[in-house]
Amino acid sequence: MNKKNVRDIQIAGKRVLVRADLNVPLNDGRVTDDTRIQAALPTIRYLLEGGASVVLCSHLGRPKGYDAEWIMRPVARCLAGLIGRPVQEAGAVVGPQVEAEAAALEPGQLLLLENTRFEPGETKNDPGLAAQLAALCDHYVNDAFGSAHRAHASTEGVAHAVRARGGAAVAGFLMEKELEYLGAALQDPERPFVAIMGGAKISDKIQVIDNLLRQVDRLLIGGGMANTFLKAQGLEVGDSLVENDQLPLAQDMLRLGGDRLLLPTDVVIADAFSADANAQTVTIDRVLRGWRIMDIGPASVDLYAKALAGARTVVWNGPMGVFEFGQFATGTFAVAQILAEVTAAGGRTVIGGGDSAAAVNLLGLADQMSHISTGGGASLEFLEGKLLPGVAVLDER
Repeated sequence: MNKKNVRDIQIAGKRVLVRADLNVPLNDGRVTDDTRIQAALPTIRYLLEGGASVVLCSHLGRPKGYDAEWIMRPVARCLAGLIGRPVQEAGAVVGPQVEAEAAALEPGQLLLLENTRFEPGETKNDPGLAAQLAALCDHYVNDAFGSAHRAHASTEGVAHAVRARGGAAVAGFLMEKELEYLGAALQDPERPFVAIMGGAKISDKIQVIDNLLRQVDRLLIGGGMANTFLKAQGLEVGDSLVENDQLPLAQDMLRLGGDRLLLPTDVVIADAFSADANAQTVTIDRVLRGWRIMDIGPASVDLYAKALAGARTVVWNGPMGVFEFGQFATGTFAVAQILAEVTAAGGRTVIGGGDSAAAVNLLGLADQMSHISTGGGASLEFLEGKLLPGVAVLDER
């Protein structure tokens, strides 16, 4: 996608509204993981150091109207510490007082708006709210890829309103990076192109699998969704999670994928869904009744490692098993390590957020991947081939 970014606009002396994804976890009024705030810093610093004043906005949690538990103060404090300069806090999202606070900003100053979800018009993409947001700035920058699949007032409507006032609506550096890596993987992948899909359910990722099957050289399946594919082949899967209503679809995908679609050849099964359950490794034709599949086995790891050898582009979304239980994390962690080796060999590895990203981070392998997406839902919709509203609305080059 050839969208304009912050480098393409004049920022000195301008007021810029930045929509970031600052939806971070909190505990007792403190930010417990600042990853998303860190990811927003390059764009914010570029604007401030370039002589712009910045009005920053984001949602936090899922409040329905004002909720003191989800005010932005903890985010403001964390951001101030990371960026090394004061962060002014607005008392609201929009309104005359906020307009006055934004108008008073000097170049290099930063104002953080209150939680956008406190405004009922946010999720409704209310044109009136979008216009009030647009009144706070000269230009708009969307750096919140994780929210780009939602047509909200602060992610989509405001871009139209700013443009109507003669301003620009462009991507931030994080948004640019997401579009570059995910876009390249889908539109012009260096081959061999391998996708790895895991997680619990086929139904969550039907369109992703369908879209990828038409493009990849290999598609590796793991996690709970593999069970439905195995049962679709007539195999016994015991008490494993299976979507029986998706069996015809799984059969269609098996036909479409042919030998390009790889399933586990062995699995780790357990007698209960528990971290301390009794477990054993069996081939896929030896799953015991009353037991359930919890991870891919070592032979499957070897099979997938061979399929990934020499890969030049890899997209991974979803764990290979119930990796939150230690004894069933082996397959997921092995795949993460294999991808680190693919990266080291010159391949491009893109991790599609969510549990895959969590596994990579847990192993300390984040810097050994080409890109880890910040948007779980957004990256999935992008991989489905959908045009994200928060991206589509940005200015073309």
